[in-house]
Amino acid sequence: MSRQPPDPRSPDRGRSRLPGQIPQDGPGRNDQARRWLFIALTGVVVVILFLPGLLSHKSTTSVSYTSFITALKDKQVATATVNNNNGVVTGKLKSGVSYTVNGPEPQTNVETASLASSGAQLNYVTPSSSLLATLLPEVLIILLLVGVFVWLNRRLQGQMSGIMSIGRSKAKTYSTERPHTTFADVAGYPGVKQEISEVVDFLKQPGRFRDIGARIPKGILLVGPPGTGKTLLARAVAGEAGVPFMSVSGSDFMEMFVGVGASRVRDMFQVARKQAPAIIFVDEVDSIGRKRGAGLGGGHDEREQTLNQMLSEMDGFDATEGIVMMAATNRPDILDPALLRPGRFDRQIVVPLPDLDERLPIIQVHCKDKRVAQDVDLSVLARGTPGMSGADLANLVNEAALHAVRRGSAQIETMDFEAARDRVLMGQRRESLVLSDEEKERVAYHEAGHAVLACTLPNADPVHKVTILPTGMALGVTQQLPIEERHIYPRGHIEDSLAVRMGGRAAEMIIYGDLSTGASNDLVGNTELARKMVREWGMSNQVGPMAWGSQGMVFLGEDLLHSRDYSENTSKVIDEEVERILREQEERAVKLLTENKDGLIAVATALLEKETVDGAEVLSLVNAARGVPGGDASADGSLAAASAATPDGSAVATPDGSAGQVSAAR
Repeated sequence: MSRQPPDPRSPDRGRSRLPGQIPQDGPGRNDQARRWLFIALTGVVVVILFLPGLLSHKSTTSVSYTSFITALKDKQVATATVNNNNGVVTGKLKSGVSYTVNGPEPQTNVETASLASSGAQLNYVTPSSSLLATLLPEVLIILLLVGVFVWLNRRLQGQMSGIMSIGRSKAKTYSTERPHTTFADVAGYPGVKQEISEVVDFLKQPGRFRDIGARIPKGILLVGPPGTGKTLLARAVAGEAGVPFMSVSGSDFMEMFVGVGASRVRDMFQVARKQAPAIIFVDEVDSIGRKRGAGLGGGHDEREQTLNQMLSEMDGFDATEGIVMMAATNRPDILDPALLRPGRFDRQIVVPLPDLDERLPIIQVHCKDKRVAQDVDLSVLARGTPGMSGADLANLVNEAALHAVRRGSAQIETMDFEAARDRVLMGQRRESLVLSDEEKERVAYHEAGHAVLACTLPNADPVHKVTILPTGMALGVTQQLPIEERHIYPRGHIEDSLAVRMGGRAAEMIIYGDLSTGASNDLVGNTELARKMVREWGMSNQVGPMAWGSQGMVFLGEDLLHSRDYSENTSKVIDEEVERILREQEERAVKLLTENKDGLIAVATALLEKETVDGAEVLSLVNAARGVPGGDASADGSLAAASAATPDGSAVATPDGSAGQVSAAR
C-alpha cells in the first residue's frame, strides 16, 4: 500500500515519529509527568521518616535491667544518660562497651540512689519531638482522604458526562486535512464509480448543476452481495469529496435506553448542517431501516422511532440542503418502503459480483504488495475464479501466499494459486481421514460417474479436476468450470447439469447394483434446482407460464399467515413435475453410463491409482474408451475458465449458485 504524502496544512507537518513513539504533547505526556511526581514525593516522605534514625544509629548493646543494677553496685558504669520521657538509660561501661537499658518510667528511689552512689557521670535529658515527626502522620492521613475524595469526584463526573452525552451521535467525522482512499485505489466497477462521482462533483462544484436546474440526490443506497466493496467505495468518496464526511454504523444508533437512537439521528444531522455541504454514510442500514410493524412479536419500538426520525430528517417538514446521505446494505428486500422512495434514497447503485474484466484489476491490487513469480499469469487466475467477490479474491491471494510459505518457497507460484483456489472452492484436504479399500473404490466409481457424464453431455461444463481425496465435508470431488461467461441458462444446460449430478448415483447402481449415502448432497442440489425449474422459471408444461418466488422469512412478517400462494392441487402438480424431471434425468444418466461403461471403469481405475486426475486426462480416457481420437482443448484442467450468471440475473457461476459446479460424495 502506498503512503500518502503529508498534508502541508496538517498541524503535524515537519514532525517525524517512529512507530510506537510517544507524542511530545498530549494526555500521554501528562500522565507520565504525574507518575514521576508521585514517585518523587513518596521518596521524599520515606527519607524524612527513616533517614534520621539511620544517621543516629550507633553500635550499642541492650542489657537487662537486673544486669544494669548489678553493674551499678559493682561500680562498672562510667556514664549514664536518663531519658525522662521513657526511662531509657544509655551510656558506657568502664570497659568501653556502649549499653542501653529500658528502665522504669518514672524512676524509682532505688534506681536514683544506685545511680547517685555508683560514681558514674550522671545526666538527665528531656528530648523534645520535632514538629515534622509530630504532624507527619496527621498530614499523611489528610492527604489520603483528599485523594480519595478527588478520585471519587472524577469518577462521578465521568459517569455524569457519559449519561449526559448518551444521546450524542457516534459518527466519526473525516475532514479534508486527513488523506484517505480515493477512486484510484478501488479496482473495477467503472459504472458504480461514475454514478458516485456525480455526487462528489455536485458537492465540489454545485454551481454547474444548479445553473441547469439539476437537484442533488438526497440519498444513495449501495446494494450488493457481501464482500463486493461497498464500504470501500464509501471510503473512496471520503477521500474524493473534499467536504466533511461522517461515517457511522447502523448498530451505533441502538442503545438500551428508549429514544437514544432518535436523539443520535437528530444530533448527527445537526452536526452535518453546521458543516454543510457534507456527506453522511450509514453502514449496514438494514439494522435500523427494516420494515415497520413486521415480525412475530410486533414492531421494535426503539428501531422504529430511530427510523421515523431518519425519515423526517432526510425529507421531512424542514428541508435539508447540502447534505447527502449514503448507505450500504446487502438486504434491500427488508428495508422499509418509505426509506426507498424518491426524495430520500433517490438513487440505488448495485455493486454486483465482479465479472471477468473486473476481477483482473482486483487481483492485481491484492498482489501489489506480494512477491509473485514472474511466470504467474493473473489473467488466467481471473478467468478461473468465477463468482468470487472482492473479499473472496483477497482471501484467495492470501491463501496462496500462506501456501507458498508452507512449501518453503520465497515467492508465490502458479501451483500456490491452484491450491488456494481448490481450498476456497472445495475446502481443506483432510489428511487424517483414511478410507478403506472398499470405500475408496465406491467413491472412485461415484466420482467417475460425474466425470464421464460431464465429458459426454453436450451442454455440460468441462471437467477441471476429479479427486477421491477427502476434501472439506466430502469424500471425493468432481469440479467443473464453465468455458465462457454465461448470463442466461437454456433448459438443455440445466437438464445436463441435473444428469451430471445423477452420475454418481447411476454409477453405483450400474457397478454395485445398490445405492449408498454418497449421493445425498447431489440429490439435495438436484431437488432444489428442479423445483426452481417448475416454480420459478416456467420450464414445466403441466404448470405452465407461472412463477412463485422463494418463500419469505417469517421474521419479516411476510409468511406469518400463509406459506404459499397457490392451491393444494397446484402443489401436487409441482411435486409431480419435480419428481418427473428428476426421474427422467436419472434414467438418462443410467443409460449414458451403461453405454460408456468402459470409460467409467477407465476413469475409476485411474482415480484409484493416482487419487487425483485432471480434466484433460479424464477426457482422454473417455474418448479412448469410446473410440474417439484426441480430446477437447477446453478441458485442459488449467485455471482458464470464465464466470457465469444464473437466469435470474444473479452473478454466480452455475445454476445451483456455486462458483463452478462441484459434485461431491459424502
